[in-house]
Amino acid sequence: MTRDGARHEFRVEMALDPNQQTVGLMFRDHVGPQEGMLFDWGTPRESSMWMRNTIIPLDMIFITADGRIHRIAERTVPYSLAPVDSRGPVRATLELAAGTAERLGLRVGDRVLQRIFGTAP
Repeated sequence: MTRDGARHEFRVEMALDPNQQTVGLMFRDHVGPQEGMLFDWGTPRESSMWMRNTIIPLDMIFITADGRIHRIAERTVPYSLAPVDSRGPVRATLELAAGTAERLGLRVGDRVLQRIFGTAP
């Protein structure tokens, strides 16, 4: 939920186990405008992602344990081995199609409603 009260719904795949988290959205040639992948780290920690074998650019949304957006890395570079860091402890990382954060006006401090954060059933 954005600060102005707008709600945006996404269909997300959950990356829960280490294998799912390692592969993520690698090798995919498309992520729909309302689709993504949510990486649940279980407990707050530094998150460092990369784009190895990821052929499409992504927006990475780093989310704190209470469901607030901590950092947004927009339009990450396909195939890059450069780390994309959360810059602080986060409970989860949400990967969306590149440009989604800008298109929807997502900002640091916006709230993510999802059961892992205790913000949704």
